[in-house]
Amino acid sequence: MVRVLSVVHVMGMIVFIFGLTIFVPLTLSFVFDDGALVAYDESLAICLIGGFAMWWLTRRRQRELSPRDGFLLVALIWILLPAIGTLPLYLQIQGLSFTDAYFEAVSGLTATGATVLSGLDKLPPSINFWRVQLHWLGGLGIIVLAVAILPMLGVGGRQIFRAETPGPFKDAKLTPRITQTAKAFWLIYTALTAACALAYHVAVLKSFDAIVPAMSTISLGGFSSHDPSIGHYNSPAIEVVGIVFMLLSGINFATHFLMITRRSVRPLLADTEAHWFLAILAASCVGIAIYLWSNGVYAEFWTALRYATFNTMSVATTLGFASTDYGQWPIFAGLWMLYLCGFVTCAGSTGGGIKLVRMQIMVKQMTRETTLLLHPQANVPLKLAGRVVPNQVAFAVLAFMSFYGASIVVLMFAMTMTGLDLLTALSAVLACVNNTGPGLGIVGPASTYEPLSDVQTWLCSIAMLLGRLELLTLFVVLSPGFWRR
Repeated sequence: MVRVLSVVHVMGMIVFIFGLTIFVPLTLSFVFDDGALVAYDESLAICLIGGFAMWWLTRRRQRELSPRDGFLLVALIWILLPAIGTLPLYLQIQGLSFTDAYFEAVSGLTATGATVLSGLDKLPPSINFWRVQLHWLGGLGIIVLAVAILPMLGVGGRQIFRAETPGPFKDAKLTPRITQTAKAFWLIYTALTAACALAYHVAVLKSFDAIVPAMSTISLGGFSSHDPSIGHYNSPAIEVVGIVFMLLSGINFATHFLMITRRSVRPLLADTEAHWFLAILAASCVGIAIYLWSNGVYAEFWTALRYATFNTMSVATTLGFASTDYGQWPIFAGLWMLYLCGFVTCAGSTGGGIKLVRMQIMVKQMTRETTLLLHPQANVPLKLAGRVVPNQVAFAVLAFMSFYGASIVVLMFAMTMTGLDLLTALSAVLACVNNTGPGLGIVGPASTYEPLSDVQTWLCSIAMLLGRLELLTLFVVLSPGFWRR
């Protein structure tokens, strides 16, 4: 049975901890004197008082979470935290509706990067920082951060971690204790962010301008402090830095952990998912470059390769930065890029989509079923990287893929029912479910999601939450059986 008050108790602690992160943009607002201090003061007070009240009123219900509790906690937190992240935006930006503010906060915490805002250069610097801070906290999962902290307060975290961690192999551990695993991931995440910021700084960006895209890049989020995104700089050096770190962020963080602890690149060489990740991206970048060049979009092949490589990798890894308006390219290029964002990133990375390992399992399952049709008595185990994949995992992947396809179809029809054209509806749903950001049509890379109606905006918010929770977490909580004894 779900113990709701126990879940509320833990939620109170997480809300309080999340509220403390507001001190960072609040300090920046004070330093820059950008006029947003009052918004942060009010937001901070609401978070700290609300979180403490939730924790205090349910303190007698504190106990270890069950698997059901973990699923409910993750679902509720990912619905509640965007509402809290909304506060500085809603209180500071004049004319911003709650619907649009919630969409922006959901997009931030889910590391999607879709935005309803324009005139980003005119926003207070601390507001732009708050937006990318939401990316950074949500990129690897604020619940994983909570797993590392909550045990200090007497709350175990295994069930939270299992519900939050992306990919089909959720019970795998890198360290004896789940808290140590979460801390290791966050240390790597922080180190990559610092390295990325330094690299952007060396590539001629000022300190603040280097930090903002670095936090977006490592979280594979996509928020920028400039309307033209990374295209604002028109710098090949900056684009190269972005490519390197979006690739690092798209690879399983467990692989990074093993390379660091073993001081060897062998874990990367043994990671077949990473091999396919790099190979698919390389082939797609070259293929799209040839396609653009042959269609006269760019006069020189190397120019086509430059823009095709950055934008294809950015969309495919679900980062969502744009160095040019690829919405003006022939439609095949944009659709192929959106197709890639659905499955290219590795499990255990900060990327969205269904993850490449699931696609590998599905392809191998299809091959196995074909073989069994020809040889019904054959024993054909499903293997991945030399290991036999249990049937339970294969069935779970099949269920996930079914939910994934059904969710896209239902949301797309819902969007078109509101009067949206098919290209915009399909691309918006794909971009939001896969946590990519820009789509095509009205919501292309040169535009924002602001033209959408409130209903369409809420549908996109739901799509982003579904994608970040990897669908099943939310569907499990909504199922009638979840609430039965």
